Formats: sequence, C-alpha cells, structure tokens
Amino acid sequence: MNSSVQKRIYFVLCFFSILLTGASNKKNEELAWIRINQLGYLPEGVKVAVWCSKQNQEIKEFELVNARTNKVVYRGAAGKAFGAYGPFTQTYRLAFTSFTKSGRYYLRVNQARSPEFKINKEVYRGTADFCLRYLRQQRSGFNPFLQDSCHTHDGYTLYGPMPDSTHVNVVGGWHDASDYLQYSTTSANATYHLLLAYRDFAPVFTDRHQANGLKGKNKQADVLDEARWGLDWLLKMHPQDDWMFNQIADDRDHSGMRLPKEDSAYGRGYERPIYFINGEPQQRGKFLNNTTGTSSTAAKFSGAFALGSQLYHKLDSNYSQRLKQKSISAYAFALKKPGVTQTASVKAPYIYAEDNWVDDMELAATWQNRLEEALQYAQKEPVTPWLGTDTAKHYQWYPFINMGHYELASRLPEDSRKVVINYYQDGINRVWQKAQNNAFYRGIPFIWCSNNLTTSFALQCYWYRQLSNDSQFTELEQANIDWLFGLNPWGTSMVYGLPAKGDTPVDPHSSLMHLNNYPIDGGLVDGPVYGQIYKNLIGIKLYNPDEYAAFQSDLVVYHDDFGDYSTNEPTMDGTASLVYLLAAQENAGRKANTKKK
Repeated sequence: MNSSVQKRIYFVLCFFSILLTGASNKKNEELAWIRINQLGYLPEGVKVAVWCSKQNQEIKEFELVNARTNKVVYRGAAGKAFGAYGPFTQTYRLAFTSFTKSGRYYLRVNQARSPEFKINKEVYRGTADFCLRYLRQQRSGFNPFLQDSCHTHDGYTLYGPMPDSTHVNVVGGWHDASDYLQYSTTSANATYHLLLAYRDFAPVFTDRHQANGLKGKNKQADVLDEARWGLDWLLKMHPQDDWMFNQIADDRDHSGMRLPKEDSAYGRGYERPIYFINGEPQQRGKFLNNTTGTSSTAAKFSGAFALGSQLYHKLDSNYSQRLKQKSISAYAFALKKPGVTQTASVKAPYIYAEDNWVDDMELAATWQNRLEEALQYAQKEPVTPWLGTDTAKHYQWYPFINMGHYELASRLPEDSRKVVINYYQDGINRVWQKAQNNAFYRGIPFIWCSNNLTTSFALQCYWYRQLSNDSQFTELEQANIDWLFGLNPWGTSMVYGLPAKGDTPVDPHSSLMHLNNYPIDGGLVDGPVYGQIYKNLIGIKLYNPDEYAAFQSDLVVYHDDFGDYSTNEPTMDGTASLVYLLAAQENAGRKANTKKK
C-alpha cells in the first residue's frame, strides 16, 4: 500500500472516530485542534503552538505533557484570544518558550491534544541535506535519481542574434517545478542560495554523493556539488559575452504527464527551444510579455558567478577565474538595457511576471565591489514591494526578498550600513502590522507560491537579526518557519517527507510521483492560495476526496492532491531557499550545544 492511500485511510478513520465521539457525547464538546511545528523546537528557541476551534469558546491555560510518562511538566496561560481565522471561530497562541528541557512532549487543552513533538538541539539536523534530494532529482542532463539521461538535445534558439533554430548546447541544470521547464532567473537564484548556504553554514552539510549526484563521496559537501551543477548550466546559458539565454522550453511542456526522457512536445524530436535575452517583449500566449530590458536575469547570473568564484578560489582556481570573468560579462549584459526580463509562454497567459530589477543590480554591484552604485540601487527599492500587501502577480517581485541588502550591509561603513539594515526592518514591520492580528502570525499574502514567500520572509527576519543583533522579530521569524512544518490551519508540513513520520504531502503535482509513485523527498510545495485564486485557475480539479475539507475556507485553501497545481506543486527555487533556512536552524542548534559545553 502506497503512502497516499495510507494517509487517506488514516484521515477517514480519524473522521469516523470524531463522528462516533461526538455522537456519544451528550455535552457536544468543542471541536478543537492544537497545531505545532512537527519537526520540533530548539531548547533555547521560540516555542509556540496554536489552539484553534470551530466554536467560540475561551480557554485559560494549556499543559505541556511528557509523552513518555504522561505527566504534566509545564502549565502556561493561554494569553489573549485572537478570534476567527480561516475555518476557525476562535484561536489562541500557546507559548512555552521558557521551557527548555529536552524530551518528547505533547500539548493539551481540555480534550484537544497536539501530536507529539521533540524539544532538543538536533530537531533540524540533516534537514537541509534532506531537501537536496529534491534538487538532485530535478537534474536535467544526467539524472541521478533515474540513473538515466534526459533532455540531451537542448536546444534550438529563438529571438537571438543568430538565425532562429541555431543549435546551442545548453544541456544540464534543473527542471523548474516538477515539470520540465528551465528558467535562468529561478536557477540563478537557487544556485546563489545554495552557494550562500555553504558559505555561511558549511559545517552542517555532509558529503554522501559524488558530483554527478550518485551515492559516494568526493571530498566536497553535497550542497556545493549541487550548486556547481547550477553554475555549470548558467555558464552554458551565457556562452559568450554578448549571448545570454533566458529559458529552455515553454508552456507547451504542460501537454501531459511523462517522464523526462520521453519529452517531445515541440515538434522537433527531443530538441527544445532556447529563448535568447534580447531585452524586448516576447511570446506570452496570445500576447507579448512585458520584458523591458536585460537586467533582472543577467544580474542574477553575475551575483551567482561572483559568489561561486569566491568559494572556488582555493578549491579550483581555474574554475574560479572563469566564474569571475563570467560575473563581469554578465554584469555588463545587465547594463546593456536596464529593465526586467520576463519569461515566455506560447499557449497560456501564466508567466513569471517579474517587475523589479534594481534589487538584482544591487546584489551584482556589491559583488563587483561597486558599493556606491549598489547603495544607489538599494535606495531605489528599499523595501521589496509585496511586503505588507495582500497580493501580487506571479513572481512579480523576485527574488521574494532583497538579497542585495544582506551582502551590501556587511560591506558598508557604519552609517550607510544602518540605513540598509533599516530597509529590512521597514519591510518586516509592514508584514508585522498584519501578522500581529491573527494567532498564526500570518502576514504573507496567499498568492501562488506563498510557501516561497514564507521561506524568503523568514530569511529576511533572520538576516535582519544577524546584521542588527535586534531580536524583536524572532517570534515572527519562527512563526513563518513553524508554518511550513505544520503550524497552519491544515496541520500539515509543506515539505514532502519532512518529518519522516509526520503529516506531509503525499500526492503532489509531479509527473514522477503521479506516473511511477517516485517519492520527491525534500520538495517544498507551492503552498496555500486565496480561495478566490483557486476558484479562478484554469484546469484544476481534485482527483480524491479532500482530507483537509474541514480546514478549507473562503480565505485560503490547500489541497494535497495531484490535481491542484496551484498549492501542491513543488518548486526547485523554493526548495533551494529552504535549504539555506534549514541550514541556519541546524547551525543555531549546534551553536547552542557548543555554548553549553
């Protein structure tokens, strides 16, 4: 019996258990749940759960119970009532941060009991490495999961200075979102996050795979192997100074479910189109996209190449020098026509509609050591525009946070440094104005890829804390991490297979899973969307009964169902961002352990 069937049987049994309990209970007690971070909590970290009920009833306190002895080890006040949220009529935050003893526990409020969870310094151990499994599985060219090659004929050019249909070898990289599209903007961002994770937290990563992704050791951390896979592909997508490509394939990819080797959706055998970055509008369904320049994608290339060059300086000096040269040429390409590069689409209107580029230029200029120039870019977009808003277009403000502020602030003199750090604080405050009004501390808009925004916002909080030594947003930061691992209305983790015995996605929108039941370990799914967005998307239907039906609402929905590509499709770039976030959490546990010794 596969995991999807087991999960659905589990929920059916739970449903009938609730019905029977309610039928035999004359007092008709409240229907309530306690949501927790299923991974657990660090002893010295913020520890909060959320009690939520479909009845408007007050609670005064909660109990923390040792799961081994069933003895109450801590009692806490429930605090203020936050009222209705989503499917719930009443909600409370249950804070037990002051309890630091390691062990296995559960929370209890009257008849409501949380799942068991751990408190210890190793609750995040190995989680970042686990998410690398998904990236390895998404490799194009040689795929170590399938132990076979795919997309080895890419590709033929469009929109370039060369004649259309010129063959250029761009084999490699990652498939974008459990389909087979490949975008330079998401790949460069993912590569940068992986490189940054290695730079900032190298000790948390292990060496269990070779450079080609197969099992074995090569005396190099797996995260750096994965980052190099991204760098090597970016080099192919920028083969000479005046050439840069934006994407491989387009939405004709969505013609049906298939394994990557069996990919012939473009009428040219197994060859796929490569779109050149020309700074001009290109195909978007019946219309053209709103491309205005070359900067947004090219600057991401430049930043990734520059960081890669720094990290490979001692490991591979020739490769490091090549990356340095490519960083310079990519920066020049970004200046060729200042503006944004959006993705191309042939059949449908859905694209990555990126509308900002000065954040990318800030990061690239910082790495080129053009700090005055970088500061000028920072001043043009001090706060990433979606922060504090209710909506945005798909990938409109990408990356979802300003990566440049983090790198720039660390290199500036004190006065200018404070200015840039305050930009981060301003953005966080805008989200906090919304988040403080609900028990989940939710201030992230429920747009497509809301989990990517959640991950990125948690990183902004983390980077602000590291740069400023100001811990006022630590609980908000942790609330966004907790949300991803079960402290949400549905009580589910948003990462396939993490934690191993938790409630996690089992039926994602993925060809590998749908056709062959291949597990997509470590993949971060898109996440919840507004009910109104879900109702208006094209081609969505649920294939199975909704095990989370009781927790859906007009506000927001999430479905663990193959048919819902809007909430349950894993993304490569979101997963790469999560690798950094989880590495930071594991590193915090290691540091706390070192201090005790």
